[in-house]
Amino acid sequence: MQGQQQQNAGGGGGDNASPCIVLDGPIIVGAGPSGLAVAATLRQHGVPFTVVERSGGVADLWTNRTYDRLRLHLPKVFCELPHVAFPPDFPTYPTKHDFLRYLHSYAARFAIAPLLRRTVTRAWYDHPASLWRVTTTSSATSVATEYASPWLVVASGENAEVVVPRVKGRERFAGEALHSSEYRSGERFRGMRVLVVGCGNSGMEMCLDLCEHGAMPFMSVRSGVHVLPREMFGASTFGIAMKLLRWLPIKMVDRFLLLVARMVLGDTEKYGLKRPKLGPLEIKNITGKSPVLDVGAWSLIKSGNIKIVPEVESFSGNGARFVDGNEMAFDAVIFATGYRSNVPSWLQEDGELFTEEGKLRSSGSSSEWRWRGTNGLYCVGFSGRGLLGAGADALRAAADIAGRWQETQQAAANISSV
Repeated sequence: MQGQQQQNAGGGGGDNASPCIVLDGPIIVGAGPSGLAVAATLRQHGVPFTVVERSGGVADLWTNRTYDRLRLHLPKVFCELPHVAFPPDFPTYPTKHDFLRYLHSYAARFAIAPLLRRTVTRAWYDHPASLWRVTTTSSATSVATEYASPWLVVASGENAEVVVPRVKGRERFAGEALHSSEYRSGERFRGMRVLVVGCGNSGMEMCLDLCEHGAMPFMSVRSGVHVLPREMFGASTFGIAMKLLRWLPIKMVDRFLLLVARMVLGDTEKYGLKRPKLGPLEIKNITGKSPVLDVGAWSLIKSGNIKIVPEVESFSGNGARFVDGNEMAFDAVIFATGYRSNVPSWLQEDGELFTEEGKLRSSGSSSEWRWRGTNGLYCVGFSGRGLLGAGADALRAAADIAGRWQETQQAAANISSV
């Protein structure tokens, strides 16, 4: 624990079983990239901190809930955390294992030692004491502990809990059904007919992986999706878009991207992938949903090795029925249906910083996101802008906390000198 601490007689909120540890610095919930970025920046400012993490190590999502072939979908320059660049020998698109090496090195460099296996069950603001009270439960001992601090940083992420849609008859399906968080490789699906529900970056890449391991993937598409080439004119599509946005309105940049995408990929709608009415950057700006950056699946869709099917209406014992009335048999189903935040389940009195679904509220225009709430509450990594956005949030939040922490230190020094 990096923050100074002192024991109180008892916990707040009527929790008589929990000792209360009052911290000198902020409490950071989550030891993923966002939490690490805040902690590192606080370290640079000389501010003590305490990180609590429900899993057994840093970057739980990347360590335990990602498939083997995963790479960063953006070039490494757009995925660096504050203060530390990727090693020069890393590839342009680092692998999952490269990124984990980077994160562990990052934590060690800034001496970030999270309190592990501590699940936050409740966080609330104690107005009389002007403190955030955070209750955690140890998964190892089931012991509850309460921490208190003037500042709380929510960095538990947009991907804390899996999302699996409720589909009629799913319990009747006799084959294997799993979420993408449980998928590692297509090797064990060799020779099998596999339905992948979801057509985002993960769904596309898992279909590619299944193909390469001799499976027969079918991708169920419910709504429109923008597929873009990962690179244009020898440069990153994302990088080109960021440069163009400095000079051109977002709608014009979207039109350019879609024009080039059609030139490179052809008409995606011919193969069952209808494009939404709004452009890819506009959708990203409003909803946080990213376009698909093709890493090889598109050519297999065109060749028919990956087959596009409609939305699933229901499951049967040996397959699925689609909304167009057709039925198909499958050996396995993979739900590439994403994740959600779990913040509403434990954070109270957030000052309407989050929606009921755990998403960050916009603070006005769709491109302006809030990173600071009321009463010393901060959030990092919820803007839907990936690692780049999380890093920017971390710098702002840590700088703001550092200023307030220094004020309290000065006030305490003044009192002690009287």
